[in-house]
Amino acid sequence: MANVQKDWVLEELENGVMRLILNDEKRRNALSENMLDALHEKIMDSAENPKIRVVIISAKGPVFCAGHDLKEITQARDDKDDGIIYFQNLFDKCSEVMKGIVTNPKPFIAEVNGIATAAGCQLVASCDLAIASDASRFATPGVNIGLFCSTPMVALSRNVSNKHAMEMLLTGDMVDSKRAEQIGLINSSCAEKVLSDEVNALAKKIASKSSLTLSVGKRAFYQQSEMTLGEAYAYTAKIMVDNMLKKDAKEGISAFLAKRKPQWQDK
Repeated sequence: MANVQKDWVLEELENGVMRLILNDEKRRNALSENMLDALHEKIMDSAENPKIRVVIISAKGPVFCAGHDLKEITQARDDKDDGIIYFQNLFDKCSEVMKGIVTNPKPFIAEVNGIATAAGCQLVASCDLAIASDASRFATPGVNIGLFCSTPMVALSRNVSNKHAMEMLLTGDMVDSKRAEQIGLINSSCAEKVLSDEVNALAKKIASKSSLTLSVGKRAFYQQSEMTLGEAYAYTAKIMVDNMLKKDAKEGISAFLAKRKPQWQDK
């Protein structure tokens, strides 16, 4: 593990909403070893913390995340093995971060205000939801430097259609926030001055739901998406039965019929 010498990822917690803030503005919030270690630790911690119901990932500065640190990568080429061990370790760390978001029981929202490229675009695509400012732009530009964005492709291709994903991957061109919304990379875009308000309102709305129900639904969503139609219906039917027997389902249905606000127990 790299030596963590600063607060690479800041955190704020209010009313069940955890905000993780990428904090390496000088290096364009690159996913260096330090940044990945810090981000992975906080993502894993959020999964176990009952006080956290929703997680927002945002960043300091005009760049949300520029992907991997190319200077750090170049330095690794001087290793005796030409950087093979370093490269494998780096991409493994990055994959664990992305998988940690998808498998985390808490919903994740990317708040993008600026540029998100390569692994930074991958980070946006890995979150369950994403809202960006009008000034934001996205790209998987590895092809421009002879390094195809193969790992970012995993998250990208699971969020946008094959044709749109391949267009981004093969050209490396920047996509503005309106286009990103059209192809499904983000949910919506808005003016920079209201971005945080929009994201906070969405996070607050989601945090008001049963945390248990959210976790059941998120897990089922990603599980069924990899199944055949028949397998998906058989799997989700079982999930529905199990969910129906939970206290929060009984409370939610009773509250709806009684026209009152439900009191969640997260059980």
